Amino acid sequence: DLEAIAQPLDFIGVNYYTRSVLKENKADPSRPHALEAPKSNRTDIGWEVIPSGLTDLLVWLNETYRPNDIYITENGAAYHTPPDDSGRIPDVERERYLHSHLNAILDAREMGVPVSAWFVWSLMDNFEWGFGYGQRFGIVWVDYETLERTIKDSGLWVQKLCKSRTVVAEEQS
Repeated sequence: DLEAIAQPLDFIGVNYYTRSVLKENKADPSRPHALEAPKSNRTDIGWEVIPSGLTDLLVWLNETYRPNDIYITENGAAYHTPPDDSGRIPDVERERYLHSHLNAILDAREMGVPVSAWFVWSLMDNFEWGFGYGQRFGIVWVDYETLERTIKDSGLWVQKLCKSRTVVAEEQS
């Protein structure tokens, strides 16, 4: 099977939400200890927001495997920001997360990493395999009782990004 699987890849797919901080396990080097990441900005699911971790991962993948292409197949954050009184969903934290991670991808591209696709996770709030309906990753709010859908501000930001094909500085967005 090694000969069959040792073929060039079309692309490497990367799902990135956060990093893991590990420490060597001297008793069993194959099983490092997971450490608590430094207290910092966190998503509602408790994951550290660390866009530089994505850049580091992409650079490492490129240097290690020399892929033809890399796709970011999932990238997103869980924030529970319900509609305000006007029905608008100002999920500023998710918008910042997406913006900073897209800039991390662009940083990696400037270093020669062949990233050509970025997929936001997720289009709609949905059932999350580990947390059920308790976490909201979508750029579209789903009212689980009525199934009504409302585009969050982060979704409007993604729409604007796609239309303009330009990433503006964070303080301008």
